[in-house]
Amino acid sequence: SSSSLLLCSLFAKENLHRMSEQQLNLYDRLINEPSNDWDIYYWATGAKPTPAEFESDVMAMLREFAKNKKREQRLRQPDLEYLFEPPR
Repeated sequence: SSSSLLLCSLFAKENLHRMSEQQLNLYDRLINEPSNDWDIYYWATGAKPTPAEFESDVMAMLREFAKNKKREQRLRQPDLEYLFEPPR
């Protein structure tokens, strides 16, 4: 879904560079294993409980991110250059 993709893209831009290898593996599993992208969005926004097999500190980070405490405008996906930037 575009909502799930947008949420995950923005989360990745802000968080991937500071995640451990274990967290990166958990994130990779989270975005690739569920059969329905909407599930990730529902779990992240708290609309549905996260199944135990996907519950982790990374899922908790994504839920926190989805709350959007800063009320940032999120009307477009971030540019993907960050995928090719050297880690800071």
